[in-house]
Amino acid sequence: MTDDRTATGTALAPLPAEPREQTGAISVLAVLLVDTVLLAVLELCFLTLYWGAVPIPLSALLGLVTTPWLVRNAGAVAGVPGAGLVLGAWAVVIFGIGLAGPGGDVLLPLDLLSMAQVMAGLLPGAFVLGRVIRNERAGSD
Repeated sequence: MTDDRTATGTALAPLPAEPREQTGAISVLAVLLVDTVLLAVLELCFLTLYWGAVPIPLSALLGLVTTPWLVRNAGAVAGVPGAGLVLGAWAVVIFGIGLAGPGGDVLLPLDLLSMAQVMAGLLPGAFVLGRVIRNERAGSD
C-alpha cells in the first residue's frame, strides 16, 4: 500500500512508528512530565532557603540544571510537542502553585530570589526548546 499524502502537496505528520516504540515514547514522556512537576514543586520548597541572613539560591541552581535537561530529553523522545509540554508544565506548576499555593499561601514571593528562580528555569529551557525546534526543522528539510 502506498501513501499518497505527499502527492497532494499537503504536509501531514509522519505515520506513527511501531506501536511498541510509540508506547515506549509515551511512557518516557509521562515519566519526564512527572519529574518536571516534582522538581518544580521541590524548587518552590527550597526557594526560601537561608543560611542565617544570606539567601541560598539552591532552587534556582536546581532549575538551571534540570529544566533544560528535561526539555532536551523530552525533545529527543517526543519532538517539539513533548519539549514544549515539559517546559509548559514547569511554568504552570511554578506559577500556579507559586502564586496560588495551598491554603492561599504565596510560595513565590515578589523578590530577587523568585525572579532568579523563574529566569533560571525559563530562559535555559526556552533556549533548549529553540534548539529542539531548529534541529527538527533541519532534519525535515
